[in-house]
Amino acid sequence: MNEPVCEAHAISKRFGGTLALDHVSLRLDAGEAHALVGENGAGKSTLIKVLTGVHRPDGGAVRHLGRPVSFSGPADAQDAGISTIYQEVELAPLLSVADNLFLGREPITRLGLLDRSRLRREATEVLARYGVAVDVRRPLGELGLGIRQMVAIARAVSARARLVIMDEATSSLAPREVDRLAEVIEVLREQGIAILYVTHKLDEVFRVCQRVSVLRDGRLVRTGPVRETSRIGLVAAMLGRPVAEVRRGVTSFGEAHEVGRAAPVLRAESLVREHALHGVSVEVRPGEVVGLAGLLGSGRSETARAVFGADPLDAGSVEVAGRARRRWNPAIAIRSGVCMVPEDRKAEGVVPGLSVRDNITLAALPRLTRGGLVSRRARDRVVDAFIRRLRIKVSSPDQKVGELSGGNQQKVLLARMLCLHPAVLILDEPTRGIDIGAKAEIQALIDELAQEGLGVLLVAELEEIVEGADTVVVLRDGTAAGVLRGAEIGERPIMELIAAADSDGAAGGRFDD
Repeated sequence: MNEPVCEAHAISKRFGGTLALDHVSLRLDAGEAHALVGENGAGKSTLIKVLTGVHRPDGGAVRHLGRPVSFSGPADAQDAGISTIYQEVELAPLLSVADNLFLGREPITRLGLLDRSRLRREATEVLARYGVAVDVRRPLGELGLGIRQMVAIARAVSARARLVIMDEATSSLAPREVDRLAEVIEVLREQGIAILYVTHKLDEVFRVCQRVSVLRDGRLVRTGPVRETSRIGLVAAMLGRPVAEVRRGVTSFGEAHEVGRAAPVLRAESLVREHALHGVSVEVRPGEVVGLAGLLGSGRSETARAVFGADPLDAGSVEVAGRARRRWNPAIAIRSGVCMVPEDRKAEGVVPGLSVRDNITLAALPRLTRGGLVSRRARDRVVDAFIRRLRIKVSSPDQKVGELSGGNQQKVLLARMLCLHPAVLILDEPTRGIDIGAKAEIQALIDELAQEGLGVLLVAELEEIVEGADTVVVLRDGTAAGVLRGAEIGERPIMELIAAADSDGAAGGRFDD
């Protein structure tokens, strides 16, 4: 057995009447990547905050490098050799890449002044180890989310950490960037660094981790070697159900939908937007799930936003139900039956201070208004119906949406769009950052909506696209590399199209944003 770097012994933590952690013990060994999985609310974030000094446990103890510790905060934990990488990049967007990389650890000259040239040189060298080629003088906020996440990872690893906690660190990374991170993890393990890998992506558990622990309702319900478990076994442990029941209940997400040769309900032709899209065309038929696949920066979200009218076009056209639209923006799109759930639910979706009721009916208020007054009865009828159908876990419709888990917030956004009765629903990363149970429910809902005749334009992880799409438009650098349908769809054909899209051999994409 390897030497333990950090150990949690019988950790308990209570918030008011809620027991967030109930006698949880966890051992993190040198040179080992240890996965921590569980549904939202299982206690993963609370455990991380106990390990890093954000919360003091009500019971139990933490040992680091063989000694009992009680950190006063994350800075204290970092000084002791514990670095944390969160899902939401918490760096300084107005500072340069180099300044962010060495914030608080800047190199100085003999005179005690900042050594700017050394700062930039070492920043470039550190990022190069992780395959990131970027001008380190650029403000971090100008770069894409994937690049910012890689900078955060490089910063954490370069701080001479003995334990690196990765909390959904790959949520914003493209497949090739995840590949690079997997290589980085192997390097860290060779250096004897322990990794706590918190994720909702079970494929990554089996790919990069040696051990896995499952939390459910604040309790450790399973721990052991990854090689001795299975994907369905982990899901069953997270949900607290027998394996046989989970196997029987596997969603039909991915079964082919009968789209026939119906006329497209939406057709976007030759969409052009400077520096983003270069002649992309997409069409969606009733009951069809059309996936947009590609690497980070390929134009997936840009295509979705352009189809919805959120970003103005330099050229191209959009046609709905056979009718060409000369003017196109989100308001016209919604009136035409085209709705969108955006990627960033916090910045562009939910209003956290408003209730679940108000968030769901926000876009439908004109339809629920009679004589200038909102019909409370009609509004409640709509809200109650969608809470039941989407199985939104809420204490009451008056609960603030900001108090809900990520998966339930996403369901509220879906309910808001569905109560407008759209003909086409555009979904940009609808399962990003939510737990496995909510993810399965949303995938099942997409399948159900398509069976009812709704057209869906889906931006999602490659695995979800392969499982759930009837047609896949493969994008690269803002252009369409090809279209796959039915039995043609698969991870390998998609990646081959991405690679074949560039005859000069640069199909791997760029990290220079």
